[in-house]
Amino acid sequence: MSTGTLLAIIIPVVVVVALLAVAITLLVNRRRHLQERFGPEYERTVEGADSQLAGERELRSREKRHDALDIKPLPSSSRERYSRDWAGVQDEFVDRPEEAVHDADRLVTSLMHKRGYPTENFEQQLRDLSVEHSRTMEHYRAAHEVDALGTAHRATTEQLRGAMVHYRALFDELLADGGGGARHARA
Repeated sequence: MSTGTLLAIIIPVVVVVALLAVAITLLVNRRRHLQERFGPEYERTVEGADSQLAGERELRSREKRHDALDIKPLPSSSRERYSRDWAGVQDEFVDRPEEAVHDADRLVTSLMHKRGYPTENFEQQLRDLSVEHSRTMEHYRAAHEVDALGTAHRATTEQLRGAMVHYRALFDELLADGGGGARHARA
């Protein structure tokens, strides 16, 4: 074979291999980014999807939607008011645990709304929150389930107590701008 023919074969093969290497590197980096950003929510979403790529597409869609939201930090006066309101909900738990858990749910929803998260639909709340608050999504899901049981008067006191702890995890993170939500706020 002549050198020209050999080069005509080798160069396209090298280019294809290089393009494949770049594509694989991009895919691996994108996957790693999603795993780091979404934590346990990454696995949950991928397991619930038709494929890993479909799950990752869903997570990227969440990021894009979240970036379009006007998430803003709270002024200190609002943080103080929410802290006082939370203390009141905790005090209420002693005498009225079911109502306190329901009030905790409403307070967390109010705080989410105040920060700029849409709050019309629980599943959409989970998707929106998962971008910056993925580590507390299981807390929020568990608390919400117990709130539903409590509304039907089927939750035990221990379940209700657990729900308060779960709500508190998300509440504290939202109150403290956990996850860096202020990064995405617009002027």
